[in-house]
Amino acid sequence: MRAGAFSPNHIGNDATIMNTVAEQLRKRGCEVNIYSEEQFCTGNVSEPVVINMCREQRSTELLQRLEDEGTLVINSGYGIENCIRERQARILLGSNIPYPESIIVDTDEVVKQRLIRLGMQQCWIKRGDFHTQHAEDVSYVRSPHEAQDVLQEYFLRGFKRAVISRHLPGKLVKFYGVAGTNFFHWFFPFEPEDAKSGKEEHQHTDEQLKAICRRAARELNLVVYGGECIMADDGTLSIIDFNDWPSFSSCRAEAASNIAKAAIAAIKERKEPSRNK
Repeated sequence: MRAGAFSPNHIGNDATIMNTVAEQLRKRGCEVNIYSEEQFCTGNVSEPVVINMCREQRSTELLQRLEDEGTLVINSGYGIENCIRERQARILLGSNIPYPESIIVDTDEVVKQRLIRLGMQQCWIKRGDFHTQHAEDVSYVRSPHEAQDVLQEYFLRGFKRAVISRHLPGKLVKFYGVAGTNFFHWFFPFEPEDAKSGKEEHQHTDEQLKAICRRAARELNLVVYGGECIMADDGTLSIIDFNDWPSFSSCRAEAASNIAKAAIAAIKERKEPSRNK
């Protein structure tokens, strides 16, 4: 399970998706034991396969150690670490995946003039050194002066690094996916549920978004993922957030079934490596 501190406003949803995946695995003949992230952090969990929504730093380190020792871990502890904002921005930008122009700064820096030179008036400032725990860890600002004030607040809160990204106008799109399966779900959260049905341009969007997100998931080393992107007026897509294992609240049953399928496939691949030679 994910520790409550890392499920802001989603504690129930995060618990539900994990329990639903466990049910799907049991239906497929697996023995499943569920632990809290706190229990996992004690180091007493020794299962041959670990399926997790962890985000604690201690948990991430344990997952990475288990992986290095040969345990099958989904999502990878390295993938979870890659979703920390600074690492994520560097990886996606470095991989030429559509992502807003961004700068990575120390929170005690003076950035006003730099933002003015870049023409970045409206921006998003995100805690860069760890996963989001509070809504205030991501802040929208309307000017370089306001950006400097927010950065100072982050410094006073003990955050050492921040990512400042250019605000992109357009429609917000939410997406969910499971690598190695056909499952991919996206929608406009501020429009009716049928807003994309039967429209040829949305078929093109589906193919384009799916390709971008699957590539991003590979670069970030994730199996279970979700996030948000912006669709500009001309149809251009840019990822603005990519998460390791979201709550899948709008498509939970289908997502859980496909997460279980992906886990079973990974287990079989481990047991029968000769089939892939």
